[in-house]
Amino acid sequence: MISWVAERYSVHPQTLRLWEREGLLNPARSRGNTRLYDDVACGRLETIIALTRDLGVNLAGVEIILNLREQIQKLQKDNEILADLVRRHISSESEVPRYHALVRVESGTIQAVEDDSV
Repeated sequence: MISWVAERYSVHPQTLRLWEREGLLNPARSRGNTRLYDDVACGRLETIIALTRDLGVNLAGVEIILNLREQIQKLQKDNEILADLVRRHISSESEVPRYHALVRVESGTIQAVEDDSV
């Protein structure tokens, strides 16, 4: 709830409401429309507080920084997905097809095998 969060982080409830109006915070709501701050919202709040109090960033700057962080996180997820696809493709390309891997050779003999890919 907003009163608990305000006290815990030493922020006035009106400041939290302002940051919500500005789109910097988006706490969940109960059926009675009470603001509910989960771990994600509290983590975002901690970031906002660090930027404003410790680094002196204004709200416009905070918004830009938070948007950039979200974009970076999305790009990192996309990059992980692409890297996984590339790894799977490379491993499937490096596997020798079963029909190329099996060659009948009588034991004790040496036999030349023609390469079909040439």
